[in-house]
Amino acid sequence: MRVNRKAGKTMIKVGIVGGTGYTGVELLRLLALHEEAQVVAITSRAESGRRVDDLYPNLRGHYSIAFSEPDAAQLAACDIVFFATPHNVAMNLVPELLQSGARIVDLSADYRIKDAQLWSHWYGETHASPEILAQAVYGLPEVNREQIAGANLVACPGCYPTSVQLGLIPLLANSLVDSQHLIASSASGVSGAGRQAKVDNLLSEVSDSFKAYAVAGHRHLPEIEQGLGAIAGSPVQLTFVPHLLPMIRGIHSTLFARLLDTGVDLQALYEEWYADEPFVDILPAGTCPQTRTVKGANRCQIALQVPQDRDTVVVMAAIDNLVKGASGQAVQNMNIMLGLPEDMGLKQVGLLP
Repeated sequence: MRVNRKAGKTMIKVGIVGGTGYTGVELLRLLALHEEAQVVAITSRAESGRRVDDLYPNLRGHYSIAFSEPDAAQLAACDIVFFATPHNVAMNLVPELLQSGARIVDLSADYRIKDAQLWSHWYGETHASPEILAQAVYGLPEVNREQIAGANLVACPGCYPTSVQLGLIPLLANSLVDSQHLIASSASGVSGAGRQAKVDNLLSEVSDSFKAYAVAGHRHLPEIEQGLGAIAGSPVQLTFVPHLLPMIRGIHSTLFARLLDTGVDLQALYEEWYADEPFVDILPAGTCPQTRTVKGANRCQIALQVPQDRDTVVVMAAIDNLVKGASGQAVQNMNIMLGLPEDMGLKQVGLLP
């Protein structure tokens, strides 16, 4: 532990690998006001030597450190290390850090999928540390809280998978729907594509437009099916169609499933299932979630309806893709791993308007 002289207390030492992307700066924003955590190392080869608050002026007054080259010894000395990197970075560095005794929360996709060959199929390369996959705990607290508490490596879920799984879990856990014909129509803000320059993400390309993409197959599909299959107790089949929204932050997932039992009070089921979950909010019957009401907050708002009282249930789930869909959930995992209150540093209220 590091002694924070300003606060006069022992603080959790935090390292962040890859701090220049949107998930990295979101981690910095959340950790800046975390009562027990202090970021002591943040890496970026491209920005090494540059002060964090120079690149991100919104953090002025909160950070005085500079980006540095990745250093395994420095990171291993931290109590927790976050990887806010693209896929294929963590899988090359994590084995050495684990051997040094570091505890890790990986926000990339490197350890989410348990099958190395399946991972390679979707990500187009050979996994560099398949022997580590078995010990990685999938970091969806609403499902794996106990395993997360004792984990040394947590694979933080993707943004789409978080919204889809939280929306469907109560139905599959109670065998209430046909698990072979699930549908998820999900829409994300542009920040979900990352901070790197791409023509498709330019304002003039995205503004005043709405489109589907990766309809033939999205990389998050195997992650979602893996998680839902574990809940259902057998493999599931999901048709997953993502869309790009002309906005910066937020995900709205509309989920469809055929009910096997139309006599169940689904509103009561969801309210009871998530009653003790601090970051899942079941909205009143007849309402619909909005992305703007969860913006900036580590919260998933869910509503459900059965249109025309037929046999299809529609579940709607809204999250901020950078918070509950990424960095907020990562901090939530850190809190669980270190025995801290789960909501520490995550009490932000959604931003309106």
